[in-house]
Amino acid sequence: MFYMLTKRIVGSAARAVYRPKVVGAEQVPTDGPVIFAVNHLSVADSFIVPLVVPRPVAFLAKAEYFQGRGFKGGLTRTVFTSLGAIPVQRGRGRAAKEALGAAEQVLADGGAFGIHPEGTRSPDGRLYRGRTGVARLALSGKAKVVPVALSGTDRLLPIGAKVPRLARVTVRFGAALDFERYHGMEGSLPVLRSITDEIMYAISELSEQEYVDRYQSPSSAAA
Repeated sequence: MFYMLTKRIVGSAARAVYRPKVVGAEQVPTDGPVIFAVNHLSVADSFIVPLVVPRPVAFLAKAEYFQGRGFKGGLTRTVFTSLGAIPVQRGRGRAAKEALGAAEQVLADGGAFGIHPEGTRSPDGRLYRGRTGVARLALSGKAKVVPVALSGTDRLLPIGAKVPRLARVTVRFGAALDFERYHGMEGSLPVLRSITDEIMYAISELSEQEYVDRYQSPSSAAA
């Protein structure tokens, strides 16, 4: 209930000020486990999708967003928590596995989960190679995957900026991808790689970003 209340308040204000353009919303499944695989241009990305999708969407967020002190830290923590964010410690294998376990539970409950397959924000607007966690989740959670392309969020909240700027954001949803034919094969790295590449191709088709066939290093994108 707190999620929906926060979403209604924040979403109404955001839509009134920024007037996001949403394309392909009719392709979003209204029920059942679904993963939103989203390109990553800005820290604002994790807010945009939950605000424009009618159903609750959980997503991973850096643990630092839950650890701030004072009024600002408390406000940030409250917003992230109320919007369904799952904290994850970057660079810590065990913490990452625990976070993915929480994501699997969201899908097991028939919920929606958002993930950035690139792992971290693009420093130059290009689309980088996806990590296979999205494929593993799709198979273990028996979930459809909806590719999502955001544009304009890097102008809305550029790297290093603390306050959002006035910028038009566009959200494009692609047709849901079904990987049922691979169920039970989440232990196969070639299968996971193939699924991930298919998802990244769908995102690139929607976003029209230049694709870079290598992983983006977290250290090269400022937090």
